[in-house]
Amino acid sequence: MNFVASIGLEVHVQLKTRSKMFCGCAVEFGAGPNEHTCPVCLGLPGALPVMNHEALRLTLLTGLMLDCEIAPLSKFDRKNYFYPDMPKNYQISQYDLPLCANGRVPLHERAYPSDARGKIDKSVPLARIHLEEDVAKSFHFETTTGIDFNRAGTPLMEIVTQPEIHSPDEAFAFLASLKQILIQGGVSDADMEKGQLRCDCNVSVRPKSRAELGAKIEIKNMNSISGVRRALAFELDRQVHLLERGEKLEQETRGWSDERGETFLMRTKESAHDYRYFPDPDLVPVKTDSLVAEVRSRVPELPAAKRARFVEQYQITDYDAAVLANDVDLARYFESAAQGATKPKQIANWILNDLQSALSAANKTINDCAIPPEALRELVGLIDSGRISGKQAKDVFADMFASGKSAGEVVRTKGIEQLSDTAALEKMCDEVITANPKPAADFKAGNAASLNFLTGQVMKLSKGKANPQLVGEILQRKLK
Repeated sequence: MNFVASIGLEVHVQLKTRSKMFCGCAVEFGAGPNEHTCPVCLGLPGALPVMNHEALRLTLLTGLMLDCEIAPLSKFDRKNYFYPDMPKNYQISQYDLPLCANGRVPLHERAYPSDARGKIDKSVPLARIHLEEDVAKSFHFETTTGIDFNRAGTPLMEIVTQPEIHSPDEAFAFLASLKQILIQGGVSDADMEKGQLRCDCNVSVRPKSRAELGAKIEIKNMNSISGVRRALAFELDRQVHLLERGEKLEQETRGWSDERGETFLMRTKESAHDYRYFPDPDLVPVKTDSLVAEVRSRVPELPAAKRARFVEQYQITDYDAAVLANDVDLARYFESAAQGATKPKQIANWILNDLQSALSAANKTINDCAIPPEALRELVGLIDSGRISGKQAKDVFADMFASGKSAGEVVRTKGIEQLSDTAALEKMCDEVITANPKPAADFKAGNAASLNFLTGQVMKLSKGKANPQLVGEILQRKLK
């Protein structure tokens, strides 16, 4: 409680392009080693880079979605270092003139409702967004190391925050919110398991009485958003314990072991690397005006705006709106199903409870669902009109999910349509009241529970087909 945490994140996002950043090689996950390579991404002498304009557009689109300042003129630089995963001995990146500067990512505690730990309502400021090429992937065997250059040259967008995240939960909410925005904008699939979203954390701790930031410690090797939260929780606790014992923290880089649940020392770093940046002479500077004009129409409705609209337009709860807006495909399914529905809230309930549960059990996504949106709307309409009961609807839904049939078709095939004919029900109610004088008298005397018995007798007489709500209303009217 006597310390303040300052966390900055460097998020690397693989852009959703068909080809690499500076050559025509395909971007494909799961291809055989070194299948998608050419002289450019292998760094062979004389090979010249050609800029991927779609990667530029996607980066600028991200800048617009995150309220960044777009640079009117940007350029690419050479970041010089020597490592096997970069055969040119430099990486094409951006240094002093990135495409986007500043901006913010809004946090929302309901972005992932099941993981929220208290209210989070703030925005995390960004420092910059720049574009670069990815490096190759190293595979370490017992005595050798192999390099797969399929990933080398893939368009990589780096989003750098200011060190204004102050807890593991805020870092989790930031990454969850950013991932939603990137997916809904079509910028990236942001799948961490496929390396499409990677994150390094810079974390420091300082006493509350001191304004200056503490020693910056970098954490690497995190492969999930929840892993980032666990790594930060451990590292903050470790740093606080060291400071409380009077030890001094030094700048260093640490790895994260999810199995052991702890960070470990990779290397000490007393000062920043000198990458000797200079403008890449093979690439001309980029004027962004025309590209920004192209992508403005591609800016989607962002998750926060969609949540608010769902609440107002469909009269659903904040929680339901957050879960639906979190998933592009789920939100699209809901809106299609709710179109023209008298009770959109019931549609949301069926999607979030029964449909999601059935999809999870079948290991399917909403795009694989056998029930089209209009069929779910029809099912809710049948309940609303009294043609089937809520209990019957569960059975109808299960049949629809398994067979792909419409609700009406299932009801007709099974012959389970609920009896809502008032004249027929009144006749049954009269028979039950005559046959059960004591419960009828008990209800008249104020014993409300007797109505349940009488309703049950009508249901029995109708072989379970009577509309129980309508039966209850008729019995009360007759007995009163």
